Amino acid sequence: MTATETSRPPALWLRDNCPCADCRDPRNGQKLFQITDLPEGLAVGEVREDMPTADGRPGREVVWEPDGHRSVYPADWLAAHAPGAGGPPHPGDGRTEADKELWTAADLRGRLPEASWDAYIGDRRVREGTLESVSRLGFALLRGVPPRDRMVLDVARTFGFVRETNYGELFEVRVEADPNNLAFTRARITPHTDNPYRDPVPTLQLLHCLNNEARGGDSGLVDGFHAAALLRAQDPDAFAVLTRVPVEFAFADARTELRAHRPLIDVDGLGRVREIRFNNRSIGTLHQPAPVVEEFYAAYRRFAELLLRPALQLDFRLTPGDCLVFDNTRLLHARTAFAESGARHLQGAYADLDGLLSTLAVLRREGNRS
Repeated sequence: MTATETSRPPALWLRDNCPCADCRDPRNGQKLFQITDLPEGLAVGEVREDMPTADGRPGREVVWEPDGHRSVYPADWLAAHAPGAGGPPHPGDGRTEADKELWTAADLRGRLPEASWDAYIGDRRVREGTLESVSRLGFALLRGVPPRDRMVLDVARTFGFVRETNYGELFEVRVEADPNNLAFTRARITPHTDNPYRDPVPTLQLLHCLNNEARGGDSGLVDGFHAAALLRAQDPDAFAVLTRVPVEFAFADARTELRAHRPLIDVDGLGRVREIRFNNRSIGTLHQPAPVVEEFYAAYRRFAELLLRPALQLDFRLTPGDCLVFDNTRLLHARTAFAESGARHLQGAYADLDGLLSTLAVLRREGNRS
């Protein structure tokens, strides 16, 4: 690599990534300087080939002007990360549609991402595969989880931390005499994401079946990222409306009042779908000029029609010992109505995707060492 090739990356970018002990704490890798600490007029000076790094890997040394600072960059790191290096695209943070496998019900017929509880607990590879399914497909189903009180919290703690809300550490999904949410009735619940009135929204949800003897009460999942991709392909104007118009979501009872203004479809800076918030029970009054209201409702209806397509919904029935773990920012979940005769009792909890992704990354790291 010549000096010209080494200086191809912007100088500030290259210096900002200097790995030396003066620039990064060798114990934790965190930067020891602010970008404003770097000298004005920063430029690559001399470049030396075949300079080994501190751990003996092939490297390139850069001597900086005007301060004479020396940086040694691993050659393989430059090849993988330098702008314009021509390597494969760097993976994202695992949260956008670019990092997912989008699906319809037919795509998963006969291959539900599931594992037994005993194997999940006892085998690192099974646990890694299960968490990978939650990340890539949006969900996984654990079978044989002991159907006892509060066990859902133990499941959540195998990969992260429980998100406590106004519903408590966990919530009981059963018929209540005075419900503050339709989920605690026998009514049919159409595809939705939970708690869109929170910011940040709980990114993971768990549902653990303790009893399901009632006629009806079957579960369903819809890949909201897939539905959003269909909307973008079929009606790009409607997609654009749902990414830019903030919607008021609200929830209130005797002890709680929550409100968040967010779009139904959230995208990142590159336009990739990152989050779905969709809940007809919690959507509030839209306060926008009449033309915006009209275009929003046309787009909202179009998206809702897509989400209700039978081909998009994966239907299944939870039985005692089943625990469903799913991405609440991507998947919409649903339930059929159920009869008065026969008990139905699930316990639910919320957690966060960053905890699961952290656990998954550590499991992968451990697997690479073995």
